[in-house]
Amino acid sequence: MVTVKYFANLKQMAGKEEDQFDINEGTTLEQLSDLIKQSVPQLGDMVREKKVMISLNYDVVPLDTVVKDGDEIALLPPFSGGI
Repeated sequence: MVTVKYFANLKQMAGKEEDQFDINEGTTLEQLSDLIKQSVPQLGDMVREKKVMISLNYDVVPLDTVVKDGDEIALLPPFSGGI
């Protein structure tokens, strides 16, 4: 099982702070987006369209990254900064 945490406006969009999903060995983040889509359709699409940043165990990673049982995935809205 993996935990997917939603942050900022994504939390409001999902209506919850996190979800937990059972995964098969070798599941990628892109495949996980299908499970996310079942729970929160709009967020699953945003993951696939690369409209959110994805952190796996506190490291930003691409969609082809394989997730493992016990991993923590964070979905972060795009943001910009500056002075």
